[in-house]
Amino acid sequence: MVPGARVALVHDWLTGMRGGERCLEVLCEIFPEAPLFTLLHVPGSVTPQIENRRIVTSFVQRLPRAATRYRYYLPAFPLAISRFDLSGYDLVVSMSHCVAKGVAVPPGALHLCYCFSPMRYVWDLYGDYFGPGRGLAARALVPPVAAALRDWDRRTAGVHRFVAISRHIADRIRRAYERSADVIYPPVDVQRFEIADATDDYYLVVAALVPYKRVDLAVAAATRLRRRLVVVGTGPEEARLRALAGPTVTFLGWRLDAEIAALYARCRALLFPAVEDFGITPLEAAAAGRPTIALAAGGALETMVGLDAPDAAPTAVFFSEQSVDALAEAILTFEGGADRFDAKALRARAETFDRPLFKQRLRDYIGARVRDLRARPAC
Repeated sequence: MVPGARVALVHDWLTGMRGGERCLEVLCEIFPEAPLFTLLHVPGSVTPQIENRRIVTSFVQRLPRAATRYRYYLPAFPLAISRFDLSGYDLVVSMSHCVAKGVAVPPGALHLCYCFSPMRYVWDLYGDYFGPGRGLAARALVPPVAAALRDWDRRTAGVHRFVAISRHIADRIRRAYERSADVIYPPVDVQRFEIADATDDYYLVVAALVPYKRVDLAVAAATRLRRRLVVVGTGPEEARLRALAGPTVTFLGWRLDAEIAALYARCRALLFPAVEDFGITPLEAAAAGRPTIALAAGGALETMVGLDAPDAAPTAVFFSEQSVDALAEAILTFEGGADRFDAKALRARAETFDRPLFKQRLRDYIGARVRDLRARPAC
């Protein structure tokens, strides 16, 4: 695809297979010989497509308890990413939600950044990560550290082109960096999912149990309406959510991919109350033929089709605000119109985001940008 070019890949960290690592896996397939530079690698935490290459880590790898407490070293991440030596590489492709886009590239090299988000810890989600409940020392230290990280994050001169995961993130890049971004939506692996012959009487949440996911709204709405809710996920909010939950709510912790696919296929609908950068779980539900009850914000507006869409089969019921009342009302609206959702149409919607299409779009985009660079006259 890029004849004769030496390619380097950069990713923030390798500690598990989440949405970003699913995208990285595809990039590794496109460039099977490219080394991967990352702050931290927990061996065995990602798939063989990622693991089976030369992985270069930073000094963060050697810090105490880094494998589980790496986020505590956030102030050191800009320094760590800047120390990678990429001399000799012609093309650098970073996949970044934190600091990967800040890697130093050699003169003449092309740096393309597939951006999941500007550093969310210090921008839109600052309050969720550093808000009330912190100790006195943290309240004193965090604001200047966050301000310094925002100043660092604004420096994007080393990136030649940004690619955003959604129009929502392209707008965030424009506001944070004053840069434009192209959009290539992340993939859903449609083949992982099947449509079930029948469904069970439960709603589903699949999410990390962290504040901004607003799983508390789903728990409270299901408890109020006395509807069965199955929650798949772990995180620091788990104890609080269990305390909020009534007898109709079940917490399963995390589950293997095959188990999650089966839960999607048999649920009534997925509950999706967060403002997400893109939001892969509604598309996973759609791949299994199941609709979503989603907040009308963020990436869900770009992937889901509401009940009132004039020329397309619906895939979701939207609600307008992050409140228990709004979500509970949306659940009742869904139940009143559940027969309007067609499993085959839902899957067809998911197929427009399928993994092979993402791979081809990413490959074509990178190839076009390299050709653009080579076509420019020498100064």
